[in-house]
Amino acid sequence: METFKSVLPVILYVLLAILIVVLIVFVIRLIKTLGKVDKVVDDVNRKVGKLDGVFNIIDTTTDTLALFSDRITDFAVNKIANIFKKKKRKEEDEDE
Repeated sequence: METFKSVLPVILYVLLAILIVVLIVFVIRLIKTLGKVDKVVDDVNRKVGKLDGVFNIIDTTTDTLALFSDRITDFAVNKIANIFKKKKRKEEDEDE
């Protein structure tokens, strides 16, 4: 039992040292990986920045087309509404 009490802490310390070394290696690899990911994110941000002009042009064009189609729709609806108003007025005039 005396041998067990003296050997067990040594075994635990050795396993703890191995665990610490493994964790250090893991953290070093994680730092390298995060550095690579950071480079990729910077590259993507730079490329997206180059495309912002294209997206702004598309957005402006879409807004212009939407405004144009809204005006055409409003014009058509007003003309149709005027036709029905004229018919109602004619019917009311004939009823009187």
